[in-house]
Order: sequence, then structure tokens, then C-alpha cells
Amino acid sequence: MTIELDPATLNAPTVRVVVAGYTGRNEAAVRHHIDELARIGVAPPENVPEFYPMPSGTLSFGETTAVTGTQTSGEVEPVLIRLAGRYYLTVGSDHTDREHEAISIAESKQRCPKPLSATALPVEFGQLESAWDSIQLTTTVDGVAYQSGSAAALRPLTETLRLLQQREGLDGGEDLVLFGGTVPLLTGDFQYGTHWELALRTPEASLGLTYRTAVTAPEGAAHAQG
Repeated sequence: MTIELDPATLNAPTVRVVVAGYTGRNEAAVRHHIDELARIGVAPPENVPEFYPMPSGTLSFGETTAVTGTQTSGEVEPVLIRLAGRYYLTVGSDHTDREHEAISIAESKQRCPKPLSATALPVEFGQLESAWDSIQLTTTVDGVAYQSGSAAALRPLTETLRLLQQREGLDGGEDLVLFGGTVPLLTGDFQYGTHWELALRTPEASLGLTYRTAVTAPEGAAHAQG
């Protein structure tokens, strides 16, 4: 059974928001992807997976998400939330300024809000690990299929969380929103549409996220509320 989480609580300064990148389960494929990005000027990550901290208030829950330019795009991601020691699974979008990626991946992510569904599925670690490969992720952009794949292609979020805690010396008690990576694009090319529909489906629930982008934020803005 799903529940509704409080957006204000999730955007509180005490809640840490982290976007995990390069979380593919096939490490050889991840390295190949890094090499492809390097050929178009995107610097390789220092670590695999890599973790990108987001500014406070970066999560967007509205129907409209303000962005800084026309070359931004989202990606469907499973998102693990930890609040007061309890865990929840939901769906989010790592909306990113693609034009800025060649300058700094971290900054390109911080320049856009992160749309997130406040509807979440309470989970236990063991339950999430056993069900992980059955999770399906999809995205359409302006009504056209953009992504469709299984979470089996990604490191389980439980493993990604453990790596984050080990690398940064966290004690496991902090309130946290962790974006867990995404599945490949169907065409291999970014699309810059305005209407985004994302879904995460488990054997127990179907979680959806719909939003529109609007170029209203001033150039250089780090984030904005939808």
C-alpha cells in the first residue's frame, strides 16, 4: 500500500538529497559509456558509482518545473527515501542541464530541480532487494516513448546506499533522498521536450510522475520549486 509523504518535510534542510550516477550493474558497459562521454567532452567521474549532492530545496513536486534553458532533459529513476529510520521507494527524475554537462556534471545536475513523486511505497531492505529485478521503469516525452527498462540493469538501491555510507562515513541514521540511476534511452539521444511522464512499477504498486518544464528560471539559478 502506498502512502503520501509531505513535500515540505522532504525539502527540509535536514534532509540530504543525493543523485547517484554510473550505477549500472554491468561495470564493463558503464566503462564503455564513460569512454563515449569522454569523446564528446564530458569528464570521467572520479568514482564509479559517483555521488552528486544536491542543494537544499532542490526537490520539485508541482505540475511545472522551472528550468534555465531549452537543452534540459529528465530521466526516470528509482528513489530511496529514508525518514526517521523508515524507508520508502518512489519515482523521480534526474532533470539535468545537458548543455552544461561538458563543463561540470555536478553543476549540470544542480542547475535543475529534481521532480519527485510524493506517493511512495514503504519498503524493508530485504523486501526491496528481493523485488529489485522485477521493477520496471518507463518515460515518455511529449507522448513519445523515451525510456523502458528493468531495474535489473542497475545496482540495487540498497547496495548504492551502502556504498554512499561507506564512502562518506555516514552512520545510517540521516534523513536522505537517494536517486538510484536510470535505464538507457531508447534512441540513445537526449530529447528536450516539455511534457514528461515517468513510471515505476513493482509487483505491489505502480508509481507515476508527470510534470512540464518551463524556461522561467534566470540563467545560473541552481534550482527552483515547481
